[in-house]
Amino acid sequence: MSRYNSFGVHTVTNLSVHLVFVTKYRYPVLTGEIQKRCRDLIRQICDSEDVKILSGAIAHDHVHIHVSRPPRLSESEVIRKLKGRTGRKLLLEYPELKKKYWGHHFWAIGYGAWSTGNITKEIIDHYLKHHNEKPNISDKVFTLE
Repeated sequence: MSRYNSFGVHTVTNLSVHLVFVTKYRYPVLTGEIQKRCRDLIRQICDSEDVKILSGAIAHDHVHIHVSRPPRLSESEVIRKLKGRTGRKLLLEYPELKKKYWGHHFWAIGYGAWSTGNITKEIIDHYLKHHNEKPNISDKVFTLE
């Protein structure tokens, strides 16, 4: 895999960021089929926006995703597209979520974003692989790769 991404014939970038966003009230609703559907939606959105998923994980109440983004998209635009589209689709497809999220807001306000230019992909991958290792977690955490 090339270290740089080409966007057109005149643009070469290496813009990667580690993003984290959480469910509203930190409700642990990202389990089972909802977790799988969220993963699939994130993959589709990233693919349609030329955002490359480098690694990631979906836990019960939050999403970690390490992406390489095109220069036309800021981190806030990537987050807006991910949270907006996944939240809308999950609330439409899973009526049981509407009982918890009656205000039509699935994700909490805000997000975390860290530039990954000064750390290696291996460090991020290690963190994502081990960040949710707690005893007594019944559902598994899905990776986005």
